[in-house]
Amino acid sequence: MKTSNTLERLFTPLCKERAPEEVLPVLEHVERVFGFIPNLMGTFANAPAAAKGYHALIVEFTKSSFTPQEQQVVLLATSAENNGPYCTLAHSAAARLLAHLPAETINAVRNGESLADAKLNALITITRLLVRQRGHADPDSVQAFLTAGYRKEQIMEILLGIAVKTISNYLDHLSPIETDPAFQAGRAA
Repeated sequence: MKTSNTLERLFTPLCKERAPEEVLPVLEHVERVFGFIPNLMGTFANAPAAAKGYHALIVEFTKSSFTPQEQQVVLLATSAENNGPYCTLAHSAAARLLAHLPAETINAVRNGESLADAKLNALITITRLLVRQRGHADPDSVQAFLTAGYRKEQIMEILLGIAVKTISNYLDHLSPIETDPAFQAGRAA
């Protein structure tokens, strides 16, 4: 999914044997979760502070009050809005395989379309708006989110999801990351 505007790869993903020792606990945790070290985390391993910070943020986001389906929707909507090819495919695959979201929902999120599910649609809409407008949202959009059944504190959890995905999306922009074979399923969503 490389475009003519992207830079050449600045960083090569590191395996555990080549990674700095201080990032090994992160890589080992990620490997336990996924069964392999995704190229994104191998790329982050080039900068241990970035790898550890990113890992801590994503772990905390998974502890948010959102369901696994809602979490994947926030991560996917952010990646699609940021035009992050690697994360869009990875979260399309995760949404389908782990969160069991239907293909039509995943495709709608990726394509910027509305969903029939009013509550999920409100979550996607506010996420897209916050990404597109760099954290700004009009009172009507916030009220629509709350009216759909969410709590105001959950807006801060959306910001956490946006932050973590923006970091990885921007890394992918700066140093295009090859999609892992396990995430290729995201193409077929």
